[in-house]
Amino acid sequence: MNTNQIYDLIKQSENSSLEFKSADVKPESLAKEIVAFSNLSGGVILIGVEDNGDISGLPGSKNYEEWCMNIARNNVNPPAEIKYQKIEIENKTIGIVEIPKGKDKPYQANDSKFYIRVGSTNRTASINELMRLFQQSGVYHFDATAVDHSTVKNLNFQKLSSYFSAYNLNFDILTEDEKTVLLQNTDILSAEGNLTVAGLLIFGINPQKFLLNSSVSFAHFAGNEINSELIDKQNIEGNLDYQINTTTAIIKNNIMQSSDIIGNKRVNKENLYPDKVFRELIVNASCHRNYSIFGSKIRVFLFQNRLEVISPGKLPNTVSPDKLKYGVSYAVNPVIVKFMENLNFIDKLGRGLPMVYSEALSRHKTVLFEEFGEEFKVTLFI
Repeated sequence: MNTNQIYDLIKQSENSSLEFKSADVKPESLAKEIVAFSNLSGGVILIGVEDNGDISGLPGSKNYEEWCMNIARNNVNPPAEIKYQKIEIENKTIGIVEIPKGKDKPYQANDSKFYIRVGSTNRTASINELMRLFQQSGVYHFDATAVDHSTVKNLNFQKLSSYFSAYNLNFDILTEDEKTVLLQNTDILSAEGNLTVAGLLIFGINPQKFLLNSSVSFAHFAGNEINSELIDKQNIEGNLDYQINTTTAIIKNNIMQSSDIIGNKRVNKENLYPDKVFRELIVNASCHRNYSIFGSKIRVFLFQNRLEVISPGKLPNTVSPDKLKYGVSYAVNPVIVKFMENLNFIDKLGRGLPMVYSEALSRHKTVLFEEFGEEFKVTLFI
């Protein structure tokens, strides 16, 4: 960073990605900041800057780089990766600690607490927030958990028979005990006799009865802003395969196809994108969203110049938006991914989003992969 960048940061004041600390900051205080930033999307700590933005500087008698590195290594569990830089400004030295998005979430301080950044402050993560951090690390998979009050009576047995017949298994002739063992071994049924989240979403009858907002909300706007005239609005519920197929068809039907008059005929121009592009965006959102976030649906917004697909949940620890266009694959919901692969919706090779990126480039269009808070958004310009 240079002097101008530091001044720009100070002008922002403390926020969700920026913290000021004086030279006498205590190790436990700095550790909390490192933990909180590592558990979310990273941030910057300026040491030698007061809370009000005044530059107080650092004394020359202390090696702050070594001190910060030791705190990140010894006061944070697991050890956090940080970068340290010092810069001279107004004849004073300040330390710049850059904390990237953590690869080994969740992180905790020596007081055994897991901190997250909320605005310009840190607080202890709630149970739900901690669960999401463990999901991002791959230690815990919500799609394999049991759904309270659900039973085998909530399964679509015709769909199960069709699914298992592809593996030369006649589900209908099995005894009740054999069916139970099979459903448990395939992660459709939990050991307690409840359906798993994945089992309910793929094979359940009316999954939304138990998993509120596990659906897709579609809206088509006449202009390029969300306050534009609303042309169409639909809510798509049901099993994931139904949601994917139906939402893809709705997008296709709502996209206006341009045409030319050639002779006495109106001839459609080449489609902006093949159907597989829209299908992939819905498949990706449905398979990789965080289903533990109950208050949010997948949202699909069609504007005049773009399509937005917004899904609840952050990307896993080691995945960044930039990596997605080059084929880095991830499985927040490995059980759902297993079923959707067997149903030929995905191939687990990470080729889907790179295909979308390539199709956009070939049409001289742009596709954006972005994280916003607890959501992931794909914007495809059309």
